[in-house]
Amino acid sequence: VQLQAFGGGLVQAGGSLRLSCAASGRTFSSRPMGWFRQAPGKEREFVAAIRWSGVNTYYGDSVKGRFTISVDNIKNMVYLQMNNLKPEDTAVYYCAANTNLALLLRGVRIDSWGQGTQVTVSS
Repeated sequence: VQLQAFGGGLVQAGGSLRLSCAASGRTFSSRPMGWFRQAPGKEREFVAAIRWSGVNTYYGDSVKGRFTISVDNIKNMVYLQMNNLKPEDTAVYYCAANTNLALLLRGVRIDSWGQGTQVTVSS
């Protein structure tokens, strides 16, 4: 599975951004997809995950109620809509795919990573 993330940028606190992740390759549609982030000096943090069916979504506690993950099965895209952004959301955001949802939620033994996209939230 090949993943390409984009859509980051600079935004003021309270603003919104939408990140996109393009997926390609064999069997990608069978793998749950997720977003992670890593801020300077901090450990990588789980943000959100979803199955390609779009039925089940999962969120990290720090983003619940503000971020929404979604998929477009026609375009093979995964999105992360980020609203009410805070300075503490500043990080490099990565999309990921993994055959095992439980491992994806824990951020371990990830099958595929996209390149990161920088999100900077100014106060």
